[in-house]
Amino acid sequence: MDKVSLEASLYVDGVFRPAASGRSGVVVEKATGAKIGTYAQGQAEDVDAAVAAARAAQPGWAALSAPERAAYLRAFAAYLQDNYEDLVALSMRETGGVRTKAEDEVGTSIRQLAISAVQATENAGDILPPYKAGKLSLSRAVPLGVLGLITPWNYPMNLAMRAVAPGLAFGNTIVLKPAELTPLIGGHVLALAAHHAGFPPGVFNVVTGDGPGAGKPLAEHRGVDMLDFTGSREVGVAIATAAAGQLRDIRLELGGSNAFVVLEDADVELAASCAMIASLEFQGQTCISASRHIVLRPVADAYLDAVTKRADALRVGDPFDGVDLGPLISERQRDRVHKAIVEPSIAQGARLVTGGTYEGLFYRPTVLADVTPEMPAFSEEIFGPVIPVTVVDTEEEAIALTNGYPMLMNSVFTADLMRGMDVAERLHAGEVHINDAHARHGAENQMPGFTRRQWIGVQRGPLELPEWATR
Repeated sequence: MDKVSLEASLYVDGVFRPAASGRSGVVVEKATGAKIGTYAQGQAEDVDAAVAAARAAQPGWAALSAPERAAYLRAFAAYLQDNYEDLVALSMRETGGVRTKAEDEVGTSIRQLAISAVQATENAGDILPPYKAGKLSLSRAVPLGVLGLITPWNYPMNLAMRAVAPGLAFGNTIVLKPAELTPLIGGHVLALAAHHAGFPPGVFNVVTGDGPGAGKPLAEHRGVDMLDFTGSREVGVAIATAAAGQLRDIRLELGGSNAFVVLEDADVELAASCAMIASLEFQGQTCISASRHIVLRPVADAYLDAVTKRADALRVGDPFDGVDLGPLISERQRDRVHKAIVEPSIAQGARLVTGGTYEGLFYRPTVLADVTPEMPAFSEEIFGPVIPVTVVDTEEEAIALTNGYPMLMNSVFTADLMRGMDVAERLHAGEVHINDAHARHGAENQMPGFTRRQWIGVQRGPLELPEWATR
């Protein structure tokens, strides 16, 4: 990628241009604080222009044949693949993630484009059983129209792409507002890819900027047919409240206090290795990170020793130095982890086993023992490299403490897979993994219809865990 590609610009109606205000912000490398580039600080006026362009382009884009739209998606993916090494390095610099995290982010984005390109040409609808003899009943897939996307900073490229790729494939047009902490890998790079792929003007638009300036106008814009938001519960609730008054379609993925349950018959060493991934991968800064480790008393001491040994062995530093964990995303996030989670929990009686210190944005992996439900280390989504351990006496107590909190994904560890299935079915998370770290494998088949979807993934064979998680 050309160095000039990292300088400030919006991408609206097929043209790179500055924000209407003329203002821009600086993008820094999280590990060093060095300037990477700049980004345009878009405002409501820029959002209006992008939505208008997307609305004008949508009928023509939807009118293209599925193979034609698929060809654009393949060209989009080809640009990312051709610039793979540069994009991995940019992700490392802009997010602070280590190389494996960056490779996963870019690689997943390319795969999502390839999958969506195929899906667009596979099925345009269904033939349904007729309600009366002699009738023919058909359903067809119809695009929603203009999709507004507001994406987070932790996995900025592939969390955008999981909506961008299928959205474009099925005839929608896009206005994307990436997080201001990662506007390059999460937004500007995607605009470059769409531009190089030759997308028609207005089909894909990027408005960078902060939440109040660009995010709020997009979230409330009446020209957007559906808003897709990934981020904090506080912002998500505000978006849902505003959408309810307008009867607008929204799709939200919000954070929660995910649980990591270790029963008394669990393989403690396996659970401790998986805990490194569940709580510490990308410094714990994901919506599926484990925030609560609920452990049955007979194995509590052994589990605490095992996770402490592994946490102490992790190397923290610049991602380009081959370390295990990089920096936190910002001083604000570091201070939240330390001052709003770790220190208050210790003040309330939690025991600091290891960690709890930092240099700049580099926060040592932290293990807290004797954590109780009233402490923020138990009740809050941590979004940092902290493992809080809560000891319970019974399986029923573990289930009761797991439920009752907003959460996305839990893990259960037990030697008895049928017991694990039984516990998983009694947990209220959308996804439960048995004897596995969160998201080490997927639950690929989603249940359609008017049911609360729950995905249960069972690890049946030996886990392939990264070396840093098993030391």
